[in-house]
Amino acid sequence: MLYVVSYDISCPKRLNRVFNALKDFGVPVQYSVFECDLSLSQVEEMLERVSAILDLEEDSLLLYPVCKVCRQKTKISGIGEVWIDKEFWVY
Repeated sequence: MLYVVSYDISCPKRLNRVFNALKDFGVPVQYSVFECDLSLSQVEEMLERVSAILDLEEDSLLLYPVCKVCRQKTKISGIGEVWIDKEFWVY
């Protein structure tokens, strides 16, 4: 399932560590926003890794699931593109 991950981190060092951790799970689409196509076990792994970095009294991370129907209704204004993971073949 697609998830939109948004975070607000007060410390630049933690911000960089969270960004690098999230790159293992998805693609950055805005400042402090990632799109991640994950299984439930991957969601748990991601949350475990990121939670170990966060200061829970200063930082926040939001995880929004996006169903297939809603994903197809995604709109964009301005520059950028809607990220949809397409199947491909490697020969």
